[in-house]
Amino acid sequence: MNVNKVLDAKGLACPMPLVKTKKALNDLNPGEILEVITTDKGAKSDLTAWTKATGNELIDTKEEQDVFTFYIKKG
Repeated sequence: MNVNKVLDAKGLACPMPLVKTKKALNDLNPGEILEVITTDKGAKSDLTAWTKATGNELIDTKEEQDVFTFYIKKG
């Protein structure tokens, strides 16, 4: 997978990971991929619902020792 931008949102509480994800995606072109790294447990449901609602695609998620990584393709 070719990641175009990485957003480190570790340590931020809801809703900041989502707010920063929206801003970071604005800088990308359609089809490009954003990697979001966060420690906010709520981000899993927030980002999943948000990507569906906005026409972006959640390609993959990973969870390792309370660190969540999301790969989002801009729609």
